[in-house]
Amino acid sequence: MKAIVLLSGGLDSATVLYMAKQAGYELHALSFNYGQKHSRELESAKEIGKKAGVKSHKVVTLSLDLWGGSSLTDSGMDVKDGELNSADIPDTYVPARNMVFLSVAASFAEAIGAQNIFIGVSQMDYSGYVDCRQEFIESMEAAINLGTVAAVENNQKIKIHTPLINMTKAEEIKAGLDLGVDYSLTWSCYRGGEKPCGTCDSCLLRAKAFEEVGVKDPAL
Repeated sequence: MKAIVLLSGGLDSATVLYMAKQAGYELHALSFNYGQKHSRELESAKEIGKKAGVKSHKVVTLSLDLWGGSSLTDSGMDVKDGELNSADIPDTYVPARNMVFLSVAASFAEAIGAQNIFIGVSQMDYSGYVDCRQEFIESMEAAINLGTVAAVENNQKIKIHTPLINMTKAEEIKAGLDLGVDYSLTWSCYRGGEKPCGTCDSCLLRAKAFEEVGVKDPAL
């Protein structure tokens, strides 16, 4: 069985990659250079994929920075310091990013005859992104299976797997450690650089999770 795994280089995608590996899938990693301000996460994705023994690893170039709308892609916006438990959706939300990524993943899947896509979204312990919710994933899966020849003509429907959807980051890390995920290779910081900033939303969520697990973050 072939699986497309969206691999950003962060905690979530690395954990999901190893979950798919444990389930016996032939792994085809898919990463995106979507116009984000730094490529540090892509370097991590390459190393994670290599260590996991993926069959292939594609990096797709998009230009979501053409219209910005996010502090991750817009040169006129700076990444703000994070605030845990904030009810506001942070400005690091990239408009429709997961919708775009899953559409590309569906194209890749249909081209190579894969019927499974893995994505590391969670609706439990996350930044409030609307494209991480179960109802969104179910809607995307339905759309994919209405718009691909594989599903409509050949009854080869594509399944979107979200093994982290109801897991907190701490629960995720515990599961990943049991699977042998090397979290020292992962990168979460929105600001890039040589070392994580420690103050952006993603860094705060990561630090909180490792603290709850009672394990030192191996990337620090």
